[in-house]
Amino acid sequence: MNTPTATRLQAADASVTVLSNTAFVTDWARRYFGPWWNAFEVPAGSVGAGPLVTADVDATSYTDLAALLAAVPHSETAYAKARLLLARDSTGTITAVSPDEQLAYRSEQLGGQVTICAHAPEPVALAAARIAREMIRAALLRDGWTLLHASAAVRDGRALLTFGDKGAGKTTTALLMASRGAQLLANDRVFIKYVSTELRVLPWPSAAAIGLGLLDALGLYEVVRDRLRAGEQLHPTQHQDVTDALLAGNREPLWEPGGKRERKVQVFPDQFADWFGMELATSGRAAALLFPRIDPTAAPARINGERSLHEGDFMSGATEDRYPDHFGLAHGIDGGGSDLARADVANRLAALPHHQVVLGHDVSANADFLTKISESL
Repeated sequence: MNTPTATRLQAADASVTVLSNTAFVTDWARRYFGPWWNAFEVPAGSVGAGPLVTADVDATSYTDLAALLAAVPHSETAYAKARLLLARDSTGTITAVSPDEQLAYRSEQLGGQVTICAHAPEPVALAAARIAREMIRAALLRDGWTLLHASAAVRDGRALLTFGDKGAGKTTTALLMASRGAQLLANDRVFIKYVSTELRVLPWPSAAAIGLGLLDALGLYEVVRDRLRAGEQLHPTQHQDVTDALLAGNREPLWEPGGKRERKVQVFPDQFADWFGMELATSGRAAALLFPRIDPTAAPARINGERSLHEGDFMSGATEDRYPDHFGLAHGIDGGGSDLARADVANRLAALPHHQVVLGHDVSANADFLTKISESL
């Protein structure tokens, strides 16, 4: 019998413990959340009360839950791009099965206790990380935090938040600053709340999506290819075409059928430090807002513009189509926080310096330019 192991995640006042009969699952949680959410090992026998994800590799438990669900009325929906069969009983317990992934879920105590089981360790680890992250998110939103659709880099505790639509340069900006000594806090979204006298910012852990062209421009392409050729792996959500392209030395962007969405490299959070030498930030103080646009022919510069924070810069339930709250974790709170929290943050962000900039394709010049802005905050 495997010895149970446990990992605890902590973000501000929110915490969740991941408990498993397989060390692969808890090791995965520490790797995925790492310093961003203060993931650390705890004795499995001292887990105690509090939010808990129990994630076991257990084929028998999966079969039992699948049989239980099949015997009661249930609905069919989707979660994490997979088919999900779902039932709720009179006590509020939610049972769900993803037959294609051979994953089963059971959510009890109003989403405070979630059990996951499957035949293989990797699907359990992925599912446990998703659920644990959603439990932390729900706790933070209930505590008055809200979620911004922004990247962030931190220098001396001061966070520069970068906003923009797809392709505007959010990820580019954060990685360029991290390559010049700033700490990377997030490449796509951040938690934010006014605490005491400042706007505090927390990371949203996730695999970072980096296009092949950007990876090459940042001088990181060879690092990734060499690691892959040595047998190391990127995040499993990465499309096989991207892995094949890296191994073959192809640096051109890859597109999904139809050409509307780029297939990108999916980087584990810990790989920013281990592979790229970039330090991760656990928090920061919002100091300024940046609104970039990319012009391949331009030199980096400040520009005049009317772009400011708007409703689309806040995450919401409508933007969370991949992970709807099927397991009753959010207790009715919108996926991006309350209207009151969003309004308060928007008003306070409006008072911070706003920088409208254009970035070209000279990576070194862009990095120098952004570093000067961050150092001036």
